[in-house]
Amino acid sequence: MLKSIRASIPITMALFLSTTLAHAQKLDVYFGVGTAMDSSSGQSIDTFGTGTSFTTPEMTGAMGKVGADFMFTPHFGVGGQTDFRFGQASYAGLNYRPVFYDFNGIWMPFGHKYKRVVPEFQAGLGGVNLKFYLPQSFCDSFAGCSSSNTFVESSNHLQVHMSAGVRIYATSHLFIRPQVDARYVNNFFQFGSNWVPEYGAAVGWTFGER
Repeated sequence: MLKSIRASIPITMALFLSTTLAHAQKLDVYFGVGTAMDSSSGQSIDTFGTGTSFTTPEMTGAMGKVGADFMFTPHFGVGGQTDFRFGQASYAGLNYRPVFYDFNGIWMPFGHKYKRVVPEFQAGLGGVNLKFYLPQSFCDSFAGCSSSNTFVESSNHLQVHMSAGVRIYATSHLFIRPQVDARYVNNFFQFGSNWVPEYGAAVGWTFGER
């Protein structure tokens, strides 16, 4: 009898843990908008070798955000997101577009104890991709005027990502999340600081029971 009880303990514990995790696991998807900011590096660049110098710009503009996360327990999970500038911006005679991407660990200190308001913190690693384009316009007497925007090159950087936000549930599944992101971008020489803050908000959907 004792051997049977001992043998049943691991099985019971495994069933209990699997049931608990199954109820705790949740998938969230979201998209949103915000703005990422950085100062100018203050450089003057003779981009085309013509003797005309261009001053590097600040980073501003509207950013889109798309992401998803998976909560293993009510408090801990993992996720990933991508932030991208909607349109190209001018950079020293060229155009550029930044894309930030990161993979994070997620901590919800109160889980879903408070059904409507859920604080959330993230931290992880990722990268930044800056693509540069050459905009040109052409006019002639035969075809009229046309324009082109040719990809020139890209620059990649490692980043450390941190964020803090609050999920505000409008329903049991639909939430709005104001969020502040802080990114430390390694050797971000194209701009004036390695720190790139972003302020925004996302709309998301939680799959599974809360």
